[in-house]
Amino acid sequence: MRLMRIGAPGNEIPVVEHGGAHHDLRPVAADIDGAFWDGGPDRVRAALAAGSLPLIDIAGRRVAAPIARPGAVICIGLNYVAHVAESGAQPPEHPVVFLKRPNTVGGPDDDVEIPEESVKTDWEVELGVVIGATAAYLDSPQEALTRVAGFVLVDDLSERTYQLEISGGQWSKGKSLRGFTPTGPVLVTPDELDHRDLRLRSLVNGQARQDSSTRDMIFGVGELIHDLSQYMEQEPGDLVITGTPEGVALSGRFPYLADGDTVEVEIQGLGRQRHRIVRRAGRGAEV
Repeated sequence: MRLMRIGAPGNEIPVVEHGGAHHDLRPVAADIDGAFWDGGPDRVRAALAAGSLPLIDIAGRRVAAPIARPGAVICIGLNYVAHVAESGAQPPEHPVVFLKRPNTVGGPDDDVEIPEESVKTDWEVELGVVIGATAAYLDSPQEALTRVAGFVLVDDLSERTYQLEISGGQWSKGKSLRGFTPTGPVLVTPDELDHRDLRLRSLVNGQARQDSSTRDMIFGVGELIHDLSQYMEQEPGDLVITGTPEGVALSGRFPYLADGDTVEVEIQGLGRQRHRIVRRAGRGAEV
């Protein structure tokens, strides 16, 4: 199943992509949120089989994040060996965890505003995991995979000055700026996607940056959800993002993002994003 949300911020319509067409989900679901995962996918399948979902034309309409505002955005750092090396760190013995604000989640093609003084905003293509059932004190990575509702493409944008230089020893300052988690365009359920070997790529202004595979993750999806469940309860609708491969600006090989730059990220089977970087106007600027 391939799920989407279409429309202006605050007025998104839940949609399912099926058989090359798009169908309006409002007859069976108000939105793709935490409550949706309690029977929602079964209702969608039944409605598709019955032919009761109306077609919807999405041409020219804004593509929103395929999930409504999550209760939590839980992030994993340093989860690809080559990225650990380019960051000057050592491979972690346990998953490195930090949090982002839910209001960082935006549409895949929305403009991303960076702070007026930012000189170190970075891109990070990542596989996102949407939680479909409560995950707490799970017994194994295999059990953890049963809590996965689906997978999404994410750009975990980071302001490295805030993250590393004035962080006070934690990362969330550099990760939680509004709109810093472009998500989508689609959510794909696990029955339609093998998450273990997906190609991830990023480009800036058309120039290649990252090119790797999820098979190179240090901790796989099941291991991550299982580990997280020992320390925090994950709820339906939560978003877990699983780390980025090498090829970011932090490596020193590429310039950081600037006003007017265009970032493209893609993951095999999960689509492509294209968002423009826009510098926030100064406090004294004319409106």
